Amino acid sequence: MASDIVVPKVIDNDDTSEKHVPPQQDAATSDAVPDAPKGMTKSAQKKAERLRQEKERKAAKEQELALRREQEEENRKQALEEAKKVVIQEDPSLPKAKRITIRDKDPQIIQLRPVQTGDQSEGGAERGTRVKVMGWVHRLRIQKEVIFITLQDGTFSTLQCILSGDLAKTYDALTLARQTSLVVYGEMWEVPPKQHAPDNRELHADYFKVIGRAPSDRDAYGTVVAPDADPQTLLNNRHLVIRGETASAVLKVMDLVLYGFHKTYHDMKFRQLRTPCMVQTQVEGGSTLFEFKYFEETAYLTQSSQLYLETGLPAVGNNYCVMPSFRAEKSLTRRHLSEYTHVEAELGFIDFEDMLEHIEELIVSVMEFVLSDPEGRVLVEQLNSDFKVPERPFMRMRYAEAIEWLNEHNIPKEDGSPHVFGDDIAEAAERKMTDIINRPIFLTYFPTEIKAFYMKREEKDPRTTESVDCLFPNVGEIVGGSMRMDDLSELLAGYEREGIGAKPYYWYTDQRK
Repeated sequence: MASDIVVPKVIDNDDTSEKHVPPQQDAATSDAVPDAPKGMTKSAQKKAERLRQEKERKAAKEQELALRREQEEENRKQALEEAKKVVIQEDPSLPKAKRITIRDKDPQIIQLRPVQTGDQSEGGAERGTRVKVMGWVHRLRIQKEVIFITLQDGTFSTLQCILSGDLAKTYDALTLARQTSLVVYGEMWEVPPKQHAPDNRELHADYFKVIGRAPSDRDAYGTVVAPDADPQTLLNNRHLVIRGETASAVLKVMDLVLYGFHKTYHDMKFRQLRTPCMVQTQVEGGSTLFEFKYFEETAYLTQSSQLYLETGLPAVGNNYCVMPSFRAEKSLTRRHLSEYTHVEAELGFIDFEDMLEHIEELIVSVMEFVLSDPEGRVLVEQLNSDFKVPERPFMRMRYAEAIEWLNEHNIPKEDGSPHVFGDDIAEAAERKMTDIINRPIFLTYFPTEIKAFYMKREEKDPRTTESVDCLFPNVGEIVGGSMRMDDLSELLAGYEREGIGAKPYYWYTDQRK
């Protein structure tokens, strides 16, 4: 430090008074950093100086940005105050607007104004249909003189709307946020060459009005459900997440899939039944039952409707249901849901192979139905561009053969040991096998001990049941099924094996008498 440098004194021969001379820096201290600690090396001093200068530059830049933001905010406030003075009204001289939804595209109803050169404001050009459309702001791009809005109304399509002139200068326009709901009036146009918009059309607005204003800044839609948000945040805001393109597409495909099941079953002459959700019996094991008090009695949320559907066979013939099922499993995996939509069916007078062929036909028919729908095909392509309807017949593999296959391919159990007959094959091993084989598999004839009490035993091997899981590559199990016991003594033994009383099942047992 400078205070550590000694100032030398000299004596002039002609004058005995002391004279002070400036200190001399030697080579070792010529590059010294101000305020550098004593004993610091030259390279360390240079590094410290660079850090100090960098810190000063950063502080200056942050101060500059803060001032700029402050100025921008002030300018924005002034602009918004000016924008409040801009008032727009619908022009009564224009043709009456035709109310449409965004998915409406019939050229007999909606005509697009062709893109032409020259002045299009006068009567030389063919006019497009003037429409009135409502929706939510899906995407938003604000430029100096024009605002581009991608509007969606929950249907399949989106519509690009263009605000220009005074429309783009209003307070409502300048404060637009995603998910704001609007009503927009204007003329439908073709999209100019080399430009892009959904369905190659756009609405040139002549009037708009905000229906419901969405929050902005910290509470804005894109901030709350940001792409990098953690899973718990997305789950807590599921009501907003489903507005996104992927989640919305999933809901729309699910609607088509369920419609496909209804249509396919009715084409097969099945009857739909409505079954109870509050029950006093188990189907898939007592450990996964949601229990509650039904007045003074114990009741459960249903795990499955299949036993009730079986009672309907003599009444209506082959039947099915689409109902919620509930499983009390505390597992955070993609295969464990506390509540889900369950499609189930019962068929009379069939054998095991008949059941496999029915499942095969059902799966393929529903998939073909979804892909035959123009919107469905686009949605499936959006979600899984590699998806293809599987070829029939599906591969058949017995449970015992699967055990051998897993051991031959060195796919052990979760504890590292080889699989043995009687194991309940874990999902990871089952999926790995299915992905390697890479085709749908009917995995059949599971051991009695790991299946439900009502499943019929195989005649040639009483250790196994006439049961099946349908496995799909990259998914896992999508369907399960079995033949039903028709022998009373076997059914009563099944109750006893599972440790459940026969009394609540009197109505089911009666069918074996």
